[in-house]
Amino acid sequence: MNVSEEFPVVGPREPCPCGSGKRYKICHGKKAKAAGRRHVTRPFQGLPAECDWVALREIVSAATAPIQLSGTHAERDVLVATVLPGAYPAMVRESGQVLLGLQTVASSGDPSADLGHALQTALEAEPGAPVTVGPRPADAPRLQDLIAEDSPFEVTVHEGFDFWTDPESEPTAQERSLLESANEAVVPTVRLAAAEAAYWCRLGDRDQVRWVLPYDEEPLLDALARLHVLGDDVLAPGTRLLGTFRAHGLLVPVWDLEDGTEAPQMEDPVAGMEKRLAEAMSDSTPLNGEQRRARAGLANRQVTIR
Repeated sequence: MNVSEEFPVVGPREPCPCGSGKRYKICHGKKAKAAGRRHVTRPFQGLPAECDWVALREIVSAATAPIQLSGTHAERDVLVATVLPGAYPAMVRESGQVLLGLQTVASSGDPSADLGHALQTALEAEPGAPVTVGPRPADAPRLQDLIAEDSPFEVTVHEGFDFWTDPESEPTAQERSLLESANEAVVPTVRLAAAEAAYWCRLGDRDQVRWVLPYDEEPLLDALARLHVLGDDVLAPGTRLLGTFRAHGLLVPVWDLEDGTEAPQMEDPVAGMEKRLAEAMSDSTPLNGEQRRARAGLANRQVTIR
C-alpha cells in the first residue's frame, strides 16, 4: 500500500492499514503525528510571489490566482482562491478545473504541507464535487513539491465570490443564498500595482494599506525605525504607520489613511515608500539611541486585523 494514499480511520492500537503488522500508533500514526508537530516558520518560502500567497491567506477577502503545476499534473487547470464555499479545502469542477482554498484551518504547523495534501487529494478526485481530506500522511507533498518553479501567480481581486459559480452549471437556490451572504462580508480591497503584495482596503469608514514585505523581521524593524526617526515612515501627509503583525514568518506593516482615500491615490506613495525602505534596508550601521527607542515602540505596536 502506498503511504500517500488515504488511510481508513483506525484506532491507535489497531493494526496499521499499510500491512506492516505493527499497531498504527507506532507505524504510520507515529510519522503523521511527528509531521503534524513540525512547525515551519515561513511555509510559503520558495514559492513564486511568496508575499502574495501570505496576503491571500491572511488579508484579502476574495481573490484568485492561477498556478502551473510540475510533473505529471502540469496540464491540469488549477486556480488558487482565498476561500471556497463552505470553507472547503478544494473543489473540482465538472471541467476538471481544481480550486484550492487558502483560508482554511491548518491541521499542522506547516500550512504548505496541509495545502499540498489538499491539492494532491483534489488532483485525484472525481470532477463535480467539493473535496474533503483525511489526516495528512507524513510523506504528503508540500506546495513547493507540486508547483512549477516558474509558475505565474497573477492575483485578481474580486468584489465578491462570484468566481464560486461554475460557468458550466446553474447554481441552486441554496448556492445563490450562500453566495449572497458571503458577498455581504467582503472587505473592499485593491491590489496596488506599485509594489508586490501591497493592498488598499476599506473597513467601514476606515481606509488602510496592508503590505506583506519579503524581508526578515529583525532588519526590517531596524529599517522602519530609521525611517520613523526621519519622519519618513508615513506613506503621505495624513497617514500613519499603525503597527505591524506577523503572518507566516513575514512582517506586515499597516498604515491608516485619511478617510475617503481611494486606492489609486496610494500608488505613488507606496512606490516612494518601497524606494525609501530599500535604502534603509541597505544601511547596516548600528542603531543610535533614538532609533533603538523607535524600534522598541514599533515592535510593541502589534496590530490585530479583522
